[in-house]
Amino acid sequence: MADFIQAFQMTLGHEGGYSFDPDDAGGETYRGVARRYHPGWDGWTIIDQIKQRVSGTRQLNKQLGEAEELQLQIQIFYKQNYWDRFQGDVIPEQELAEELFDTGVNMGIHRAVGFLQEGLNLLNRNQRSYKDILEDGKSGPGTLAALNFYLAKDPPEHLLKILNILQGMHYIDYMRKSPAQEKYARGWLKRVCIGSRKAEQ
Repeated sequence: MADFIQAFQMTLGHEGGYSFDPDDAGGETYRGVARRYHPGWDGWTIIDQIKQRVSGTRQLNKQLGEAEELQLQIQIFYKQNYWDRFQGDVIPEQELAEELFDTGVNMGIHRAVGFLQEGLNLLNRNQRSYKDILEDGKSGPGTLAALNFYLAKDPPEHLLKILNILQGMHYIDYMRKSPAQEKYARGWLKRVCIGSRKAEQ
C-alpha cells in the first residue's frame, strides 16, 4: 500500500516557502497552504509570530523552515486535507497515490479523484473489465473497487498517462481563460508526469 511520507516529501518539493503574490488566487501562502482558503489553520499563528520578529522574505523563510512545530502542522494539514480524503493509505500503487496527492494539492482532491474516475472509465474496455463508475470526484468503495479491477489486468502506466493528460489540459484551459496565470506554466508543467515519469524509469 502507498506511503504518505514518501508522497508528502515529493510534493513539498514543488511547494515553495512563504509568498504573497497578488496574481495567486490563494493570496498569502506558506508551502502551498493558502490563507484565503484555510484562514483557521493553526500554522498561521506561528507564521504571524515569526513575521513580527524578522524582515525580508529570505530571512523569514529561513526562520519558518526551522520552526519544528510549524513543519509538523504542515504535515498534519496535508495528511488530513488531501491524503486521507482520497484514502491514500489503501491505494495499492505508490505512483498512483503520489499522482493523486500531488494533483489534489495543486488543484483540489475533487478534481484529482475525478481525473482518476474518468481514466478508469476510459480504460475498462467498454465495461468488459468492470462497470463504469460515477465521475463525482469522491473516493468511495466503487472507485477503489474499479481501481483494483483495473490493476488486476493492467499496469498503472496507462492510467497515470491519462491522469497527466487531463491535468495538463486543465492547466492549458486555465491559462487560456486567464492569461495572467501563464507565469506559473513552467512550475505547473513540472508537476505533470510525476507518477508516469517515475514508473517509466
